[in-house]
Amino acid sequence: MTRHAALHRWLAHFGSLRTALALIVLLAAVVLAHPSAPLLGLAFAALGINLLSALVVHPLLRRRLPLLVFHLALLALVLLVGAGRLMRLDGRFELLQGEAFGGRLLDQDAGALYVPRLERLAFRNEGFEIDYAAGRRRGATRNAVRWLDADGVARRAVIGDHRPLVIDGHRIYTTPNKGFAPVMRWQPAAGGEPVRGAVHLPSYPMHELRQATEWTLPDGTRVWLMLRFDETLIAPDAPGRFSMPEQHHLVLRLGEARIELQPGQAWPLANGTLVYEGLRTWMGYRVSHDPALPWLLAAALLAALSLAWHYASSFRTPREAATGTAIASTSPGVTHA
Repeated sequence: MTRHAALHRWLAHFGSLRTALALIVLLAAVVLAHPSAPLLGLAFAALGINLLSALVVHPLLRRRLPLLVFHLALLALVLLVGAGRLMRLDGRFELLQGEAFGGRLLDQDAGALYVPRLERLAFRNEGFEIDYAAGRRRGATRNAVRWLDADGVARRAVIGDHRPLVIDGHRIYTTPNKGFAPVMRWQPAAGGEPVRGAVHLPSYPMHELRQATEWTLPDGTRVWLMLRFDETLIAPDAPGRFSMPEQHHLVLRLGEARIELQPGQAWPLANGTLVYEGLRTWMGYRVSHDPALPWLLAAALLAALSLAWHYASSFRTPREAATGTAIASTSPGVTHA
């Protein structure tokens, strides 16, 4: 067997449909396993070589332009999916009402080639509105946001769970997670600058009966904190809207000590004074980034159109051949045996 024949046989084996199906299964397993960049790149490269081998060993794919375009579009899809997985970002963060995003995520799933530039997403959470139908069925979230565009012009928009804010290729959506946040101020006993912070309580109304958490003071002391109010903020059997309680107070515990604070009241402790400034809301967000998505859409449309072109050509060719035969059989000068 010559070297050329052996190469052709190897390409025919690697470019077969059976090999393509096996590589697709392997690729799915690799993607689900969240692999490193080299392993993911190797899987996509193998599938790309499979498609190129099919183009080399099957002359029909090269002779028919629609089939050639279709397989090239499939190859582009494979490469774009691989690039998108390596450059993607999926993350989650929370913002207090009136707070600007500072680039810090609570958790993230980033590709090996993602270039961090979250500091450019400096938008501000201006507050939100959510309508509820009877049965506490959540409607659309309307979250007002404000930011500066690339030219330094102030912009405002209303975003939601399905209406993103797009900045620098990053798409930012609201999530069902939202709730109340007591704003606290810590004044050190030895003097110095006060420290202000907000305690994000569990999501409301999902955790309506568990509006409590532990919070660490700047001096390292852990304090248990609970929000108390007697109002029914969202009626279970009638339409309503997410709203703040009109009357509320905080319950704080430190060891055996227990105290209730109204907005503006303070609690003197050994190392400083804790002041409850007031109650705000917080909103949870998710951010996603995949620069390959527009190109994936274009490649998918090209693959669909080229396949439709191929089938349209296949159906038209036999019909034209049959019509030509019928014309020839009825032309003058044609005799029949």
